[in-house]
Amino acid sequence: MEELSELLRIRREKLDRLREMQVNPFGYNFKNTHFSDQIINNYDNLEGKTVAVAGRMMSVRLMGKAAFFHLQDQQGKIQVYIRKDKVGDKAFEVFKMLDIGDFVGIKGEVFKTRTEEISVLAAEFELLSKSIRPLPIVKEKIEDGERVVYDQFADKELRYRQRYVDLVVNPDVKRVFMIRSRIIAEMRSFFNSNGFIEVETPILQPIYGGATARPFVTHHNSLDIDLYLRIANELYLKRLIVGGFDRVYEFAKDFRNEGMDRFHNPEFTQVELYVAYRDYNWMMDFVEKIFAHLCETVLGGSIITYQGNEIDLSPPWQRLTMFEAIKQYTGIDISEMDEKRLRETAKELGVEEDESMGSGKLIDEIFGEKVEPNLIQPTFITDYPLEMSPLAKKHRNNPKLVERFEPFIGGKEIGNAFSELNDPVDQRERFQEQLKLRERGDDEAQVMDEDFVRALEYGMPPTAGLGIGIDRLTMLLTDSASIRDVIFFPQMRPEGS
Repeated sequence: MEELSELLRIRREKLDRLREMQVNPFGYNFKNTHFSDQIINNYDNLEGKTVAVAGRMMSVRLMGKAAFFHLQDQQGKIQVYIRKDKVGDKAFEVFKMLDIGDFVGIKGEVFKTRTEEISVLAAEFELLSKSIRPLPIVKEKIEDGERVVYDQFADKELRYRQRYVDLVVNPDVKRVFMIRSRIIAEMRSFFNSNGFIEVETPILQPIYGGATARPFVTHHNSLDIDLYLRIANELYLKRLIVGGFDRVYEFAKDFRNEGMDRFHNPEFTQVELYVAYRDYNWMMDFVEKIFAHLCETVLGGSIITYQGNEIDLSPPWQRLTMFEAIKQYTGIDISEMDEKRLRETAKELGVEEDESMGSGKLIDEIFGEKVEPNLIQPTFITDYPLEMSPLAKKHRNNPKLVERFEPFIGGKEIGNAFSELNDPVDQRERFQEQLKLRERGDDEAQVMDEDFVRALEYGMPPTAGLGIGIDRLTMLLTDSASIRDVIFFPQMRPEGS
């Protein structure tokens, strides 16, 4: 800490000296013409031509009346060569007072050094923003032709808290978020090209619903009512299907007041879409098409590696019913078991259970513990028990089941889909069953939504619905171990608590 305090003091002194020299340490603008990668990738066309680049100074080598440094911008790094006789005495004097992390603008000619490194020879130099807190310096070297990084800014908690520093000094982190942006853009393009329209629904809701989860509660002072941060946007999107929109989607921030681990953050992003006149069989085929599109446009191929497992995302995907999957991985057929026998089976399998759990929750716990981690290759798990899915339509061949599937990849669920329940009488009864579970102590059970039932009473066509978790999808496609690695600013305990 003493060393840091001394560095801060020195940089503040430089700030004062710059102002004494009539140099503004915090400029207003700079008109850059190129990013670093554009210069490097188009060297043959740009050699000898003047470009303007802006970014942070990194890895400076001062050599008397000249210096080399790397300028880092959004797209990467490029070397800059600056000479006193080229930029002038005052500008070079200002340059010598700068530090790694400072933002500068450079205008100059594109050339190659004797070592064949594409560079910019500075003719003009401008300080754009002085950094008064030193960056952690990441060192790198080339060994056997490979880039080796050491002394990294590697403390996970510090990286999540100071993502702004993480992005500067760890280039692979920026790559993850560029891919995340591309995933969303390509999904949006795919939906639009398939006749969907993008919509927006409320984040603050008077009744939370559409999922099985605990909500965050807030209070609206003017109306003097409690409101809930949405746990899902499903019920509002289905209202739009009632209203006459046939294909809708929304990229939504949802909030669930639940535990945090490497797959869960209380604030997360998902896309939900609904298609009139279709069912869950159609939607399974559509999910495969979504992934085929993402593989082609984002990955450039259908084979990925996730946490050491090679995964083939090309269709067709394996399809198993939930009961088939449980039997395959436990050797036990639970399809005809009542709640008492399910509880005994959970205990025999070493799965935690308690008295608040009904049959659906017990089956879900058994599946999550004994089956889910084994589903590495893309798999649709279909035909869930009725108790687990209060918003899904009863199975046309078995009224004890519903027409629901979840896609699993890499040992984790990344989506959820139904043939949507559109019978208002059945829906009211399902909500009432959920209320009974709440009375037993299940605080994640769903609540009654009278307005949604009323909407169904006006009539909703047969509909297929789908939700895909964007955070988990990004984890998968970037080989990230934790959801915190794919969210810019994940939820953390306050510093010092």
